[in-house]
Amino acid sequence: MAQQAAARLTVNGQRHDFTGDPRRSLLDFLRLDLGLTGSKKGCDHGQCGACTVIVNGRRINSCLSLAVMHDGDDVTTIEGIGTPDALSALQRAFLSHDGFQCGYCTPGQICSAAAMIEELKAGWPSVMTDEVAGQPRLEADEIRERMSGNLCRCGAYANIVAAIREVIETGADR
Repeated sequence: MAQQAAARLTVNGQRHDFTGDPRRSLLDFLRLDLGLTGSKKGCDHGQCGACTVIVNGRRINSCLSLAVMHDGDDVTTIEGIGTPDALSALQRAFLSHDGFQCGYCTPGQICSAAAMIEELKAGWPSVMTDEVAGQPRLEADEIRERMSGNLCRCGAYANIVAAIREVIETGADR
């Protein structure tokens, strides 16, 4: 019999207690225990980004992280970014730029983009940033590099980059 573990997480602004198998991934806790099915189980190996969520302001692959590791953490899933009645700026931009086709990767793409926009605002450089001491330039290559952990099997990359770029250029809140 597996040993029980406990953690208290804040998910999309609500406190939740995790009590269960310490081997349970954060992704499975979100999907199976909390019913938050926006984050997808794509590869279950951290290679596709479909499971991307934001933990304490940083994007992570929730399939590679154990729920018990997040005691006291603040987790944001796609369900915490916007609602059907009140879409976030990123969600509206993805719609207007057709930044999705099948939609499977879209929740992870949007969570990753939301965190990436905050990284840009904070001046975090990437491998594409020419001047690491200055503000990163908003070039398509910069966005593609920063989003490289999120795969789209349909190939909607140009539209995803356009959607992200629109949100950054307009200064809309993610």
